[in-house]
Amino acid sequence: MEVIYITMGVSVLLGGLFLYLFFRNVKTGQYDDIYTPSVRMLFDDELVKEPKKDKKQKETVEKKSTQ
Repeated sequence: MEVIYITMGVSVLLGGLFLYLFFRNVKTGQYDDIYTPSVRMLFDDELVKEPKKDKKQKETVEKKSTQ
């Protein structure tokens, strides 16, 4: 029977902790932006830079393009 009192006390403490964290996040503006997450997938990804080519590769590419 004592286990029920312990689990009830622990659950009330955890509930209070989560309620405190929720109100703290609301106060700091964590949930203010409701528009951006819905359109984030529509934004373009960042461009990936190509690795630099050495001089020999550049010369062969330029020769092929001029022919």
